[in-house]
Amino acid sequence: MIERRANWIRTLTSVLVVGAFFGSAAPGAAQEANVVRLTLERMVDLALSNSFQVRQLNMSIDRTRFNLQAERARLKSRIDLNVSAPDFQSIAEPRWNSTLQREEIIHENSRRFEAQLSIRQPVVLFGYPTNGYLSLNKRIYRYNQLDNDGVSDLRYYNRYFVSYTQPLFQPNGLRNDIEGAELDLEDSQLRFYRDVVELVADLSDDYFELFGISYQELINGSHVENLTAAVAAAETLSAADSTRTIEVGQIRVELANASEQVRQSESQFRLNAASLRTRLNLAETDSITLSPLISVRPVTINTEQATQFAMELTPRIRQLNISLRENEIRLEETKGRRGFRMDLGFSYGREAQDPIFDQIWADPSNSYTIDVNAYLPIWDWGERSSRIEGSRIALDQSRLRREEAEQSIRSDVRNQVRNVGEFEDRALAMEQNLGLATGLSESSLELYEQGLISALDLLQSFRRQVDTANNFLDAYLGWRRALLRIQQLTFYDFELDLPLLERFGVMSSPETDS
Repeated sequence: MIERRANWIRTLTSVLVVGAFFGSAAPGAAQEANVVRLTLERMVDLALSNSFQVRQLNMSIDRTRFNLQAERARLKSRIDLNVSAPDFQSIAEPRWNSTLQREEIIHENSRRFEAQLSIRQPVVLFGYPTNGYLSLNKRIYRYNQLDNDGVSDLRYYNRYFVSYTQPLFQPNGLRNDIEGAELDLEDSQLRFYRDVVELVADLSDDYFELFGISYQELINGSHVENLTAAVAAAETLSAADSTRTIEVGQIRVELANASEQVRQSESQFRLNAASLRTRLNLAETDSITLSPLISVRPVTINTEQATQFAMELTPRIRQLNISLRENEIRLEETKGRRGFRMDLGFSYGREAQDPIFDQIWADPSNSYTIDVNAYLPIWDWGERSSRIEGSRIALDQSRLRREEAEQSIRSDVRNQVRNVGEFEDRALAMEQNLGLATGLSESSLELYEQGLISALDLLQSFRRQVDTANNFLDAYLGWRRALLRIQQLTFYDFELDLPLLERFGVMSSPETDS
């Protein structure tokens, strides 16, 4: 049997030499072509480096990362300079004159130049943004009022002060915005991991489809080899016994059909490889080769461990948790909208006013402000309570989706583990059957060469070997696809015993730090 399988490998080599270098039109071109020796890992590497989809996903991550950097920058000091230079006004407005107890038209003809410099810092206590702001301010302006006779009333004003504002009884917008940006970044990274695994699954399907075609080519090539040996034996027998001359024709017809199947496999391999070459963004001159060697090594999968991997490694549950947290933030903001709130403001500084600019720096006086502004809703016909109830229902829906997802994951993993075991048993059994069928073909050929069996018996033995090999291929591909499915469900490679993303060189945990 070992010698027979060695013949299969030699047959594979001769067949793939013809079919693999499909992009070459001349021997010189074949030497210049780049040969891509295809494996699943090689396909994934090519796709991750050349895929437009992956590049789009990376851009999405970069975009959300910059958004997070922008939100975190709000925790640092900000310097602003507001300038109004000039501000000329010549207008008439009605104003109340308390002495005359009536409104009178006042004409304002003023010239104003003003600037205010502020250094504003959010107040953060023990790493927690309080939603309050502390600022250092410098305000200076020149104000000139002209009367109807052209006489001016010039004033210079200078003030420097410390100010503090603190909202109360309302959502912390600064903290929520930063947390929302962090959730967006993590969600974009989780989508990247999910799409990478889906890309790997799609590539795996394409790879094993091409693998099946190549192995089918190997089966047909081995069949051609057996029939070629049978033709030689039939010609020897017919030379000694004329009654067996018809067997030469029977075997040659079978050989012609098998040769045609080899050519069909070569053509199908060429077409699929060309399509795959386009998807992998390879050059037109690149050629693809593939070695369809089958090795069935039993894989032990613990259902509970696989379920834990599916809960912890895959993005599904974490994305549902992100959605749940976003709905909690929306509920908090809905409660704060049009609800009771209060704003406190304090300032203390020094100020001076004088018609002479040089004197506004001397002998300033104290200045301060205390502001307490409150908003208390009285009646809104249930608008706010209805909005709150709608947000609370959305939060409950998120919890239900997460619970449903957990049950679905447990069921899917359990069924897929069972599926892997069934296909593995079939593949192992068919591997043994293929060894038996190969041995029977060798024995039948020896008996035929001795003239002890008919050509029909020999052909039936060869066909039984081909059918067994095809069944073995089907069982093996079913086993491989079942393993791929459990990998997609758990993000874990049980064959290599490591996380799937780590296997393909992709980060397995989102980085939210800028």
